Amino acid sequence: MTSRTERDLYPPVKALLEDLGFTVRGEVNGCDVVAVRGEDLVIVELKRAVNLALLLQAVDRLRLTDAVYLAVEAPRRARGNRRWTQVQHLCRRLGLGLITVHFAGAEPVAAVQFDPEPWRPRPKARERAALLREFQRRSGDFNVGGTTRAPVITAYRQDALRVAAHLAEHGPSAVKAIRAATGVHSAGPLLQRNYYGWFERIARGVYRLSPAGEEALRTYAHVVSKLTGDSPG
Repeated sequence: MTSRTERDLYPPVKALLEDLGFTVRGEVNGCDVVAVRGEDLVIVELKRAVNLALLLQAVDRLRLTDAVYLAVEAPRRARGNRRWTQVQHLCRRLGLGLITVHFAGAEPVAAVQFDPEPWRPRPKARERAALLREFQRRSGDFNVGGTTRAPVITAYRQDALRVAAHLAEHGPSAVKAIRAATGVHSAGPLLQRNYYGWFERIARGVYRLSPAGEEALRTYAHVVSKLTGDSPG
């Protein structure tokens, strides 16, 4: 496999800009690529992949011209590549253009993905609604922001703990009774799905707590003590 450097990006980027009528020079006052066409000034910063240093450098160049591009090696798989999509969104948000260099053919080819322009992302109404719904359904702040290894106390887990606490106190119960006592309106689907394995079905519409559920109540005792004090609703 050929080991490429940023220098390998320069020839195709220069050829692209020259085809657009620019005069191109490399390494001008610390800028990787400077292109001039009449009054137009374009600066391109080269990197094999987008990283924080490149973004900071490119943003700094915006003090010299609005036409600042990043030039990076094209990803092997762009379609369905979530990180690549995020990179593009970030570049747009920062007002930077993006050029990709493809090395698949006999000669590398550079292509403009998008030009620098003011950009405001379109709100994702469904995701926003889901975020607010999850926020509002939670009864308290049981998670420490930035934690990655501990299980997150989601609204769903809270409901499961409410149901588990009820079964631990009252023994095997019917779904209707559980729903009325806990205020968990989705108690039926929650018990049927039994995502965490905390419940056992002993008769039609009747459930009891499993050993895993008993262990969960011990593990999340600090959460359960607050949840069981909530009024149903």
